[in-house]
Amino acid sequence: MDRREFLRLLGMAAAASPAASAIWSRGVLADEKMYEAAPFGNARIMHFTDCHAQLMPIYFREPSVNLGLGEAFGRPPHLVGEALLEWAGIEPKSMDAHALTFLDFADAAERYGKVGGFAHLMTLVSRLRQERGAGNCLLLDGGDTWQGSGTAYWTRGRDMVDACNLLGVDVMTGHWEFTYREQEVLDNIAAFNGTFVAQNVRVTEDALFEGAAAFDEDSGHAFAPYTVKQLGERRVAVIGQAFPYTPIANPARFIPNWTFGIRHQEVQQLVEKIRDEEKPDAVVLLSHNGMDVDLKLASVVTGLDVIFGGHTHDGVPKPSIVSNPGGKTLVTNAGSNGKFLAVMDLDLAPGKMRGYRYRLLPVFANLLPPDPKMQALIEKIRAPYSDRLNEKLAVSQLLLYRRGNFNGTFDQVICDALREVEGAEIALSPGFRWGTTVLPGQAVTMEHVLDQTGITYPETYVREMTGADIKLILEDVADNLFNPDPFYQQGGDMVRVGGMNYVCDPTAAAGQRVSAMTLDNGKAVEAGKNYTVSGWATVGSQSPGRPIWDVVADYLRDRKVANISRLNSPALKNVASNPGLADYAGKFA
Repeated sequence: MDRREFLRLLGMAAAASPAASAIWSRGVLADEKMYEAAPFGNARIMHFTDCHAQLMPIYFREPSVNLGLGEAFGRPPHLVGEALLEWAGIEPKSMDAHALTFLDFADAAERYGKVGGFAHLMTLVSRLRQERGAGNCLLLDGGDTWQGSGTAYWTRGRDMVDACNLLGVDVMTGHWEFTYREQEVLDNIAAFNGTFVAQNVRVTEDALFEGAAAFDEDSGHAFAPYTVKQLGERRVAVIGQAFPYTPIANPARFIPNWTFGIRHQEVQQLVEKIRDEEKPDAVVLLSHNGMDVDLKLASVVTGLDVIFGGHTHDGVPKPSIVSNPGGKTLVTNAGSNGKFLAVMDLDLAPGKMRGYRYRLLPVFANLLPPDPKMQALIEKIRAPYSDRLNEKLAVSQLLLYRRGNFNGTFDQVICDALREVEGAEIALSPGFRWGTTVLPGQAVTMEHVLDQTGITYPETYVREMTGADIKLILEDVADNLFNPDPFYQQGGDMVRVGGMNYVCDPTAAAGQRVSAMTLDNGKAVEAGKNYTVSGWATVGSQSPGRPIWDVVADYLRDRKVANISRLNSPALKNVASNPGLADYAGKFA
């Protein structure tokens, strides 16, 4: 697809779409600034991550709360709204501003349209490949690709394997991929045309003794730790780093033979080995650590040129340049839900990187016509499930979103459903960072519910818990989120609560961040008193209840509207001036 053909297709897309036509008329499209750039360097690496199986264009609101504490205060990714735009030098109310922030989201979404969609992504990837020549390009997938939608759940992730094969993904690593059963993971990897890399996943000694398969029995690596790819005359080594806390954050029972971890010392040893034996011109880490973990990793590991990061869903338009004893490492993070494609053009010389240019390109569906082959594949994948996916459950009376450190309106709907349908006083829902957005007045479909809940351990529970038990859960998750050492952070957000309020001081020590727990009626939650609690996504043993999507669907069908009476956001202490906080729905204590 050459430049002229690309512009012709853009014009056709504008003619077919009122939103795109409006954009064209304002001249945003005509100057081609978003997807055009002068040639640079001799190698191109493209990167997407955390698409969460979103084959179709979607809406996705970026967070208004992404707190950074200690060394993370005021630095990416912990900048939101206007603070992020100022740091990045992005014009307010622009298309880039809409893609990167929550500001005026509903109005801007109506104006600019949906983002992502694999057919639209493929159009962009194909053009970028043609610009530089396919042999000079590499496409990386940072993981969280096989989970997050109804079709991914029903096909056990195979829909995304097929889509990624057509897209031409060269290398990937994983996280939610490991929430299928071990043999399903291995089968999907076998069907994947690219290379799956994960230096930090090992087969247990007991499993090896019993004959479990391993990439390398001597080292215990379950998968290839790295791969070397030829880009024109230059060679790039790609090391894989899967999510280190997978068996803690997700059920270990699905993958009992594998162990995980950050293993930063082993990363260092591997970099040195690769540099010595493979003689690459660049070494990059394809990471699912989360950006704060990657920033620390870059400061203690030498010899990495770039970390292409994921997991925390941070759309950061400029790389962070991290100094370490051996030089500098670039750290990036490319957002989520297929919303962005990161493009890093490298100027490589024998054994070294001389320069780079980085762009984080929003994938605006109205500006990128769908690739016909990918569109046909998507339609084939979705056809058996279309009636269920398209069922209209209710009409939304507000903006439904998830992402944010403490709560989101769609999370509140889930909590309200758990309390009402299951007859509970308090509801707890995981602080997952995936899940699409629904605009006011839009129909809430079964697909939207599955976008929020589509996991392989969806069973609900109703049980008695003491106030002390509930506080312990909140404190544990708060430490995962706000621990001052990034290596102890797991990258999720706070557990969502329904029917209950509390005070949170993110700056306090572990075990002291949560206080003043009260029910919605104002009564204090007592440490020794039992409360009926409903929740889902049990990481330990399987819960006995119905899948969460059935509970939420019943709730919405009965109400016919999606709305909330209150958003159970904690009152916050000592963070009112934090640049990772804006337009907070809760109070300050």
